[in-house]
Amino acid sequence: MTQMQDPARVRIRRRVEWAQTDAAGHHHWTAVLHWAEQAETVLHERLGIAERTFGREPRVNATVDFTARLYFRDDVDIAVEHVGTTSARYAFAVLRGDGTAARGTLSTVLVDPGSGRPSPWPDDLRAALTSGGDQGR
Repeated sequence: MTQMQDPARVRIRRRVEWAQTDAAGHHHWTAVLHWAEQAETVLHERLGIAERTFGREPRVNATVDFTARLYFRDDVDIAVEHVGTTSARYAFAVLRGDGTAARGTLSTVLVDPGSGRPSPWPDDLRAALTSGGDQGR
């Protein structure tokens, strides 16, 4: 693991859409992972590294703990923080009001686009992720 000084992080706002609910009337569990990936996308775009990372970070692990239900039209905030070296672990929280509805991690591995094999993070990408700081809302 790389020592992080001020890890890159971002918060985005999403609304629970009808298609993201299930037969019980609350959010479908997979919606949380979609929101986490959307926040990751925003983070990489704001850091200016998206063109070098998109398509190079396959998911290798995902965990989610659900602590509250979200309903159609609820506003949620998704906060993502990064940790890693050749792999990355994005920790995220889905917030509703003052509470947390879900919390988890999404782990990726940076791969070489030609071989598909794990590749070390270039120094500038590692620096962006480990010290990029708050990328806002």
